[in-house]
Amino acid sequence: MEGVDRRCPTLCVPRLGHSGPFSDEPIRAAGRSAIVTGDALVFDAERDHLVTGIGHNQRWMTEYDAVVVGAGPNGLSAAAELSRNGRRVLVVEQADEIGGGTRTEELTLPGFAHDICSAIHPLGVASPFFRDLGLDVDWVHPPLPLSHPLGNGRAGVVLRDVGATAARLGQDSERYMRIFQPLVTAADAVMEDFLGPMTLVPGNPGSFVRLATRGALPASVIVSGFSSPEARGVLAGLAAHAIAPFASPLTGGVALLFAVAAHAYGWPMVRGGSQRIAESLAKVIVDQGGTIETSRMIHSLDDIPQARAVVLDVMPRSAIRIGGDRVSPRDRRRLSAWKTGPAVFKVDWALDGPIPWSDDSSPQAGTVHVGGSWEEVARAEDTVHSGGHPDRPFVLVAQQSRFDPTRAPTGKETAWGYCHVPSGSDVDMTEAIESQIERFAPGFRDLIIGRNTMNATQFEAHNPNYIRGDIAGGGFGLRKVFQLGSTAPYQIGYGLYLCSSATPPGAGVHGMCGYYAARAALKS
Repeated sequence: MEGVDRRCPTLCVPRLGHSGPFSDEPIRAAGRSAIVTGDALVFDAERDHLVTGIGHNQRWMTEYDAVVVGAGPNGLSAAAELSRNGRRVLVVEQADEIGGGTRTEELTLPGFAHDICSAIHPLGVASPFFRDLGLDVDWVHPPLPLSHPLGNGRAGVVLRDVGATAARLGQDSERYMRIFQPLVTAADAVMEDFLGPMTLVPGNPGSFVRLATRGALPASVIVSGFSSPEARGVLAGLAAHAIAPFASPLTGGVALLFAVAAHAYGWPMVRGGSQRIAESLAKVIVDQGGTIETSRMIHSLDDIPQARAVVLDVMPRSAIRIGGDRVSPRDRRRLSAWKTGPAVFKVDWALDGPIPWSDDSSPQAGTVHVGGSWEEVARAEDTVHSGGHPDRPFVLVAQQSRFDPTRAPTGKETAWGYCHVPSGSDVDMTEAIESQIERFAPGFRDLIIGRNTMNATQFEAHNPNYIRGDIAGGGFGLRKVFQLGSTAPYQIGYGLYLCSSATPPGAGVHGMCGYYAARAALKS
C-alpha cells in the first residue's frame, strides 16, 4: 500500500479522510496487531492485512452521531452506511481484531490461512449493499460454483449457466429450466427483495411472487418433482443451508435462493481470506473519519459515549442486557422469544496436496457438498434436529487454496469443512466428517499434515454471537423470516437498533442486516 512504512514493530501511515492535527509519531504495534484510529489506517506488515484498534490509554470522544457495538460484517456494514451518509461513527469490538465471522487465521501450521467461519460468499457477491458500496475485495470464482458427489464417479453440479446445468440432469432438464431460468433472469430484483426485511408491498412484486410461490414450500415438496439423483442431491445440499428439517416451510426457498445466486453471481471466495471483507468495510469507516476500537467489552449503554443512535451487532439476549431500559416493552417481549438453532462442528486441514475426489467435477468446485443422496442428507439433518449426531453427517467443504494460492505454501493445500450438530454439542465429529470425505475422495486422510477443530463451545468462545455454537443467528422458521416492516425488526428502542443476523435477512456475509439497521437509524 502506498505510503505505508513496512518496518515492524512500529508502523506509520498518512492521515486518511479528514482534516485536523496529525502526528507523524509511529504507533507501537501490540503483539500481532497494530492500530487504527479515525486519523490513521495501519497495516500489520507481518500479517500483511489491515488490523484495527485504539489503545486503552486514548480518551473517548464525547460526541458521536452513532456508536456501533460489534465489528462483525453487519456491525461494520452499519457503520460504513452511516459513515458514508456523513455521520461521525465509533465502532467498539470486544475481540482483539475486527471481522467476527469473517476472520482469517493460521489455525493449523505456519503459512496456512484458514477462514474461521464464513468462507464462501454467494450472498456477499450478490449483496446489493456491497455492490453499491464498491466493496474493495478480489472475488475468486472457481470454474464451478459447487458440486455434490454421489459416489461411483458421479456428482451433481451447479454451473454458472442455467442451461448447461439443466443439460446434465437428463429427464429433469426441462423442469430445472422452468423453475430457475426466470428467477436467474430477474436475479437482481430477487436479491433486493429477499436480502431485506419483509414488507407488505414488495419492491419487485413479479419476481417476489415467482420465488415466494415455490420458496414458501418445504424443500421436500420441491424435490419431489425431480427424479434424477443429481438434481435431488444438489437440491439437498442447497436446502441444508437453512439448517432445518427439509419438511419445514421455507426450506425450499433457501435452496432456490442459493441456486439463483450460484447461477447469477457465482459462489466465490475472497483472495487472501474472508478477513479482507472486514478490512474493506473498516477502510470505508476510517476514510470517512470514523473510529474503531478493539478489545473493549460493552456491558451496558453506560460503557459507551452518548450518541444519537446506538447500533448493536449482538444477539437478542445481549441486546436486552446492553440496552436496558432503552429497549421498548414490545421489543423486549419479541427479543425474549428468540431461540438458538443447531450448532456446527468444524475442522480445518493443512494438506500435502489437493483432495483426491473420485468424480471429475469436484476438483473444479470451490464448494463441495458431501453427504450422498437426497435421502442420506435429509436423514442426517433430521437426526441433528432430533438431538442426535449422525454417523454420516452432511458436510460442507471449501477448498480455497485450489483457486487462491495465497492460502497455503507452494505445493500444499488448505481445506475447510463443517457439519451440523445439536445446540451446545461437545461431541467430537472429526472422525465422522473425515470418513464422509474419504468416502468420496479415497486417500484424503493420507494427505492431512495439520488439523484444527472447533466444537460448539469453542465457536461461542471465539464469537459470543455464536450462542451454543449457532452460527445462523437463531433457529430457522416462520418467526425469524416474517419480521415485517422496513424498520420494525431493527429499531428496538428510542435511538437503539439491532443489526445482527437475528434480524432480516439473517445469516450470511452480505451486510444487509447492518445496512437496513443503519437506514432505520438515518430515517429516525
